[in-house]
Amino acid sequence: VVYFAPNSDSGFINAISEAAQATPAPIAISISWGQSEDSWTAQGRSAMDAAMADAAALGITVCAASGDNGSGDAVDDGQPHVDFPASSPHALACGGTKLLADPTTGVITSEVVWNETAANEGAGGGGVSDEFALPSWQADAGVPARAGSGSGSGAGAGGRGVPDVAGNADPATGYQIYSGGKAQVVGGTSAVAPLWAALISRLAEASGQRFGLIQTLLYAGVPPGTAMPGFHDITSGNNGAYAAGPGWDACSGLGSPDGTALLTRLQG
Repeated sequence: VVYFAPNSDSGFINAISEAAQATPAPIAISISWGQSEDSWTAQGRSAMDAAMADAAALGITVCAASGDNGSGDAVDDGQPHVDFPASSPHALACGGTKLLADPTTGVITSEVVWNETAANEGAGGGGVSDEFALPSWQADAGVPARAGSGSGSGAGAGGRGVPDVAGNADPATGYQIYSGGKAQVVGGTSAVAPLWAALISRLAEASGQRFGLIQTLLYAGVPPGTAMPGFHDITSGNNGAYAAGPGWDACSGLGSPDGTALLTRLQG
């Protein structure tokens, strides 16, 4: 089901609320639209965060793209910025990788952080929020202090880390679609959010349960620098200000999904 609304704060909030209140309630909501969190009004951020919190309370997982402009998120001040609504603690923030695999066997030969800014093809968003505090479920993941020189009220303090998870986002290794009367290949974290929404729907069907704020399960028992079951840990590449490494990081999150292993973990 696709929801259309005016391109405004109120339109965005109404669309999320309408989707969350649908009957039957969806398993997941996918959002591929956003911008730097400081480009929103405080009222707009608060109201949209509340709408996503309501969705999570109803057992709905809200997946949001982390942005396609690296750690700067298309802001021209030279400082790192994260994308909203992905930076909401009630959204599953979906970052990007560049995936190379054998299409016949599915064997992955390489997966690194998506960063093709040199070719003007974009990079996965990620970093540390200036607006949302570090959630309790992310407290042991090793989220760093905010990068940058420290202008602003939250500089140097702990904030919500973005993204939570990742998936193939490089347009060069992307998704075959049919749009506008022609076949084409597209990418971006706008593709990763629906990828995760679809996976979560399949996980819900297979396990017979809703997940809502699935981060509480995904981050459970995550010591810093440790790969988590159910994920391909991305340890190479960067999105500008942040580099990948073992375990959670601010450019690939916990990693890209291994669906079968993730199902086993969630069933347990």
